[in-house]
Amino acid sequence: MAFSGTYELESQENYDEFLEAIGFANAKTDFKVTTKVLQEGDDFTWSQIIPNWTLTNKFTIGKECELESMLRSKFITTVTMEGGKIIIPFPQYHFTAEISGDKLIMLCTTTGEKGVTMKRINKRI
Repeated sequence: MAFSGTYELESQENYDEFLEAIGFANAKTDFKVTTKVLQEGDDFTWSQIIPNWTLTNKFTIGKECELESMLRSKFITTVTMEGGKIIIPFPQYHFTAEISGDKLIMLCTTTGEKGVTMKRINKRI
């Protein structure tokens, strides 16, 4: 499937500003994040990995599910897909992910006055 694969962080924009906006500035790391995605139809297993820390969420497009945020808080949401983009409304930000060539492009946008968008470009490895 289009999203399945292992990706390594290639570049990012507004990382520090984004972490500060969601109150997670103390989590800043210089490690390159690895993202592993397993897609089976509408079912996904999505993992973000750095040394000594892994966050894995499982979801099905269009179905309500329980996910865990970077802050380790659990929440209920419905993951959707529009125009080939995965869309996840997290409590503190809005997440989208899409494939462009061999790249996984992820955007995390906070709402409200701070309105920060972090962009991560990940290369398939």
